[in-house]
Amino acid sequence: MTAANKFSPVPEPVPYSVRRATHADATGILQCLRAAFETFRESYTPEAFADTVLTPEMLQRRLTTMALFVAVSPAGEIVGTIGYSLGSTVEGHLRGMAVHPHHQGCGVAGGLLQACEAELRERKCLRISLGSTKPLQRAIRFYERNGYRASGKITDFFGMPLFEYVKHLRT
Repeated sequence: MTAANKFSPVPEPVPYSVRRATHADATGILQCLRAAFETFRESYTPEAFADTVLTPEMLQRRLTTMALFVAVSPAGEIVGTIGYSLGSTVEGHLRGMAVHPHHQGCGVAGGLLQACEAELRERKCLRISLGSTKPLQRAIRFYERNGYRASGKITDFFGMPLFEYVKHLRT
């Protein structure tokens, strides 16, 4: 066995596009959320897991109250999603970042995050917040690499600690 065969191959970048989600994307978004979070099911309380992967009704509410984005493969498959809401005139809040496991490590998350941050900058937001749970260590490392820092604020997320991360945007 050669040294090259000892390691898993690095995923090839997948061409995808990021766009605003529509109600027609609901099934794909729900499938993406479920696939991305299924491995964490046992680490979540049942209520926290349900609020993370959403029901069709919960997703429809998010589509009307938040700005949602999807990353779409050339075949039209939704491979990632994220949303944001405006907490105030100067702060945006990210929610629901998910990348399908087969597309993780291919730049999808970065594209989704850039889309949200670009819109929040256009809206003159000065700060972006998000919450993450302890089981999502890979996501936390991703956010930290992208300038998010733990604020020290911890809230309850259906019986689990939810750790706040913030990023200050340059004016």
